[in-house]
Formats: sequence, structure tokens, C-alpha cells
Amino acid sequence: MRPNVSALCGLLLVAAFGAAMAQDLPPLPPAIAKVGALHVGVRCDQPPYGFQDKEGHFAGVEVEIAKQIAAYGFGSPDKAEMICVTAENRIPQLISGKVDMLVATLGKTPERARVIDYSIPYNWGGSDILVPKDSSLKKLADIGSATPVAMLKGTTQAAWFDANMPNLETLRLNSVSDALQALKQGRAKSMAADLATLVVIVEKDPTLRRLDEPFAVTTAGVGVRKNEPEWLAYVNASLEKMAKGGLYTKWIEKWVPEDKWALYKTQFPPAKPPAM
Repeated sequence: MRPNVSALCGLLLVAAFGAAMAQDLPPLPPAIAKVGALHVGVRCDQPPYGFQDKEGHFAGVEVEIAKQIAAYGFGSPDKAEMICVTAENRIPQLISGKVDMLVATLGKTPERARVIDYSIPYNWGGSDILVPKDSSLKKLADIGSATPVAMLKGTTQAAWFDANMPNLETLRLNSVSDALQALKQGRAKSMAADLATLVVIVEKDPTLRRLDEPFAVTTAGVGVRKNEPEWLAYVNASLEKMAKGGLYTKWIEKWVPEDKWALYKTQFPPAKPPAM
């Protein structure tokens, strides 16, 4: 049988492109190289980081990060196979081997760092509180007078409230949309979430406002399993290459409303987080 010359040339071009893209990066770990694709845990309900658009396509800044790592390693962004994860199940998905890495709004905390490894940070961010526009709540200290507070399970916000307001009544839910619905329906009096996420929500819904008192500032990185130093080194080198190439700015301008560019551009890649 005669070989398909066009197909062979295409494969050679892809291989050459991948080699050129990765020439300044460490080698992919053999186990990942052998599979030929990345399985990446991403958020599916948290724009502009990770979400699914109206057609069900994965979108957002973190999805772009995942695609770029695949492009560096395999010559094509399509080699990143996205898997939806929640704040609660993302680390178990990683530890169990269902995903190779997490690019999923994963703020670094001491508790998480005991069970997984983090890449160098690719952004920093704080948390804030969302309330109805006519709410009597004005500052974080007022929260105890109007509960419950809706938040996602397994988030830095949940950990912060456990540590700082352990007796506060909270409503722990699975997704941003669930928490927002609880607030809109009156089942919760406020909602705690990532500041950047709440900025986008308020932009779209004038019936809501932020307390504008950021708390629980953290840096976020790619999560990988413990004891995978070659893979961690590859991810770190990839993130450094993205930053040097100005890719974060490009993705912010693609996925973030223009009037919020200034906020996000101070967070990708991270300067030193402000003391709060």
C-alpha cells in the first residue's frame, strides 16, 4: 500500500512545529509524552477564567493557559483535553490521576500545598462579598448580621471564613451559578467569591454590588501531583515562556470586558500581591 504522502507531511510538520515550540523548554516527562495529549482540569462556570460558552466550547484565560502548554508540548492546542472540575472535587481529580494538572482558579494555601505541588504563580487575586444593591450590608464586619453567606465548597473563601468567622452561618454550594442563584432568590443574604469573578458579575447585573473590601489574598498556580519534578519543571518553564511572550495580555483582552482590562492586567502574571 502506498503511503499517504499528504498525511505523512502533515505529521512531520506538526512534529517539527512542536519541536520548535519546545526547544527552549525541558523535555516532557516520558509518561505524558507517550500519551500524546494532556488531560486538564478546568473550571466550567467561572468566567473569565474557565467556562463553557453557549455552544459548549471551553473558554477563558485559564483554558488558554492549558491549550498553550499543550501547544508547546505537542504542537497543537487541541492536544489539551479539558475536564470540568469544581472547587470541591478538583484536587481529588488530580490525585486520583483523572487529570494531569489543574488550571482551575487554584489559590495556594498551606493545606493544599501539603497534598499537591504548585507551579510558579500565574496570577494573584483576593475575595470580596456580593450583596443586593439595596442591602444594608456596607462592610465585611457587617456580615454576621445578615446570614447565611453563600460560597463554594472547597474554596479559599470557605477556608477564610472557617478560620476567621467560624460561627458564621454559611451556605456551601457547588458552583458560582448555584451561589448566585441562592443570593438572587433570597436563600442567602450575601455571596463570597473571587474578586475578579464578582467584578464581571456586577458588570452584567446592576441589581448587585460588591462590598469592595478585598480579603483572603492568594496567588494561584497550576496544580500537579506530588513527586513529579520533571512535569512541574515543564509547567513552570511553560508559564515563564507565556509571560515573556506577553500572552496573558492577549488572553485578557480576548476574554475580559475592556473596562476591566486594567484590573486583570495587574494580576496576570502576578506582581507582588498587595497586603490586605
